[in-house]
Amino acid sequence: MSDNIPQDLKYTKEHEWARITGKTIVVGVTAHAQESLGDVVYVELPKLGATLTEGKNFGVIESTKAVSDLFAPISGTVVKVNDELTGNPSLINSDPYGQGWIVEVEPSDASQVGKLLDAAAYEPLTK
Repeated sequence: MSDNIPQDLKYTKEHEWARITGKTIVVGVTAHAQESLGDVVYVELPKLGATLTEGKNFGVIESTKAVSDLFAPISGTVVKVNDELTGNPSLINSDPYGQGWIVEVEPSDASQVGKLLDAAAYEPLTK
Protein backbone atom coordinates (compact mmCIF):
# COMPACT_ATOMS: atom_id res chain seq x y z
CA MET A 1 0.00 0.00 0.00
CA SER A 2 1.34 3.42 -0.94
CA ASP A 3 2.38 5.92 1.73
CA ASN A 4 0.51 8.55 -0.31
CA ILE A 5 -2.85 6.85 0.36
CA PRO A 6 -3.85 7.22 4.03
CA GLN A 7 -5.85 4.23 5.27
CA ASP A 8 -8.26 6.32 7.39
CA LEU A 9 -9.76 8.23 4.45
CA LYS A 10 -12.35 7.45 1.78
CA TYR A 11 -11.79 8.26 -1.90
CA THR A 12 -13.55 9.01 -5.17
CA LYS A 13 -12.62 7.81 -8.64
CA GLU A 14 -12.02 11.50 -9.48
CA HIS A 15 -9.23 11.65 -6.83
CA GLU A 16 -10.94 13.54 -4.02
CA TRP A 17 -10.59 12.30 -0.45
CA ALA A 18 -13.10 12.43 2.41
CA ARG A 19 -12.29 12.37 6.13
CA ILE A 20 -15.24 11.54 8.36
CA THR A 21 -15.07 13.73 11.47
CA GLY A 22 -18.21 12.93 13.42
CA LYS A 23 -21.11 14.83 11.88
CA THR A 24 -19.10 16.44 9.09
CA ILE A 25 -16.83 15.34 6.27
CA VAL A 26 -13.65 17.17 5.30
CA VAL A 27 -12.87 17.04 1.56
CA GLY A 28 -9.64 17.55 -0.34
CA VAL A 29 -7.72 16.27 -3.36
CA THR A 30 -5.39 13.30 -3.12
CA ALA A 31 -1.61 13.34 -3.29
CA HIS A 32 -1.93 11.54 -6.63
CA ALA A 33 -4.17 14.32 -7.99
CA GLN A 34 -1.91 17.15 -6.88
CA GLU A 35 1.17 15.35 -8.29
CA SER A 36 -0.62 14.95 -11.64
CA LEU A 37 -1.72 18.59 -11.65
CA GLY A 38 1.66 20.08 -10.77
CA ASP A 39 2.00 23.37 -8.90
CA VAL A 40 -1.45 24.54 -7.83
CA VAL A 41 -1.87 28.27 -8.47
CA TYR A 42 -5.59 28.84 -7.85
CA VAL A 43 -8.58 27.15 -6.23
CA GLU A 44 -12.18 28.22 -6.81
CA LEU A 45 -13.94 27.48 -3.54
CA PRO A 46 -17.69 27.18 -2.95
CA LYS A 47 -19.40 29.67 -0.65
CA LEU A 48 -20.21 28.86 2.97
CA GLY A 49 -23.71 27.37 3.04
CA ALA A 50 -23.52 26.15 -0.57
CA THR A 51 -25.24 22.86 -1.33
CA LEU A 52 -23.06 20.16 -2.87
CA THR A 53 -24.47 17.29 -4.90
CA GLU A 54 -22.70 13.93 -4.95
CA GLY A 55 -20.63 13.53 -8.11
CA LYS A 56 -21.25 17.10 -9.30
CA ASN A 57 -18.74 19.92 -9.75
CA PHE A 58 -18.27 22.18 -6.72
CA GLY A 59 -15.18 24.14 -7.70
CA VAL A 60 -12.10 24.34 -9.85
CA ILE A 61 -8.42 23.78 -9.20
CA GLU A 62 -5.87 25.38 -11.51
CA SER A 63 -2.22 24.44 -11.82
CA THR A 64 0.69 25.33 -14.05
CA LYS A 65 -0.25 22.26 -16.15
CA ALA A 66 -4.04 22.06 -16.18
CA VAL A 67 -7.44 23.21 -14.96
CA SER A 68 -9.52 20.52 -13.28
CA ASP A 69 -13.00 20.38 -11.79
CA LEU A 70 -13.53 19.38 -8.17
CA PHE A 71 -16.29 16.82 -7.64
CA ALA A 72 -18.32 16.37 -4.46
CA PRO A 73 -17.82 12.95 -2.86
CA ILE A 74 -21.16 13.36 -1.06
CA SER A 75 -24.19 15.63 -1.04
CA GLY A 76 -24.53 18.17 1.73
CA THR A 77 -24.04 21.73 2.95
CA VAL A 78 -20.67 23.46 3.08
CA VAL A 79 -20.09 24.38 6.74
CA LYS A 80 -16.44 25.40 6.44
CA VAL A 81 -14.18 26.57 3.61
CA ASN A 82 -10.38 26.55 3.72
CA ASP A 83 -9.83 30.28 3.13
CA GLU A 84 -6.06 29.73 3.53
CA LEU A 85 -6.10 28.35 -0.02
CA THR A 86 -7.11 31.74 -1.45
CA GLY A 87 -3.74 33.26 -0.56
CA ASN A 88 -1.73 30.04 -0.55
CA PRO A 89 -3.14 27.45 -2.98
CA SER A 90 0.20 25.59 -2.91
CA LEU A 91 -0.89 24.09 0.45
CA ILE A 92 -2.63 21.49 -1.72
CA ASN A 93 0.79 20.47 -3.05
CA SER A 94 2.71 20.66 0.22
CA ASP A 95 0.11 19.08 2.54
CA PRO A 96 -2.80 17.55 0.55
CA TYR A 97 -4.18 15.56 3.51
CA GLY A 98 -3.63 18.26 6.13
CA GLN A 99 -3.55 22.04 5.60
CA GLY A 100 -4.50 21.56 1.94
CA TRP A 101 -8.09 20.46 2.71
CA ILE A 102 -10.74 22.29 0.66
CA VAL A 103 -14.17 22.19 2.34
CA GLU A 104 -16.01 20.68 5.26
CA VAL A 105 -19.50 19.38 4.51
CA GLU A 106 -22.47 18.39 6.63
CA PRO A 107 -23.87 15.41 4.69
CA SER A 108 -27.52 15.40 3.68
CA ASP A 109 -27.38 11.62 3.20
CA ALA A 110 -24.74 9.92 5.35
CA SER A 111 -25.30 6.61 3.53
CA GLN A 112 -23.44 8.07 0.52
CA VAL A 113 -20.19 7.57 2.45
CA GLY A 114 -20.64 3.83 1.91
CA LYS A 115 -20.25 4.35 -1.85
CA LEU A 116 -16.78 5.87 -1.47
CA LEU A 117 -13.66 3.80 -2.03
CA ASP A 118 -11.38 2.62 0.75
CA ALA A 119 -7.61 2.94 0.36
CA ALA A 120 -7.21 -0.58 -1.11
CA ALA A 121 -9.88 0.07 -3.76
CA TYR A 122 -8.48 3.52 -4.57
CA GLU A 123 -4.82 2.51 -4.99
CA PRO A 124 -5.22 0.83 -8.44
CA LEU A 125 -6.62 4.16 -9.77
CA THR A 126 -3.25 5.79 -9.05
CA LYS A 127 -1.24 3.45 -11.29
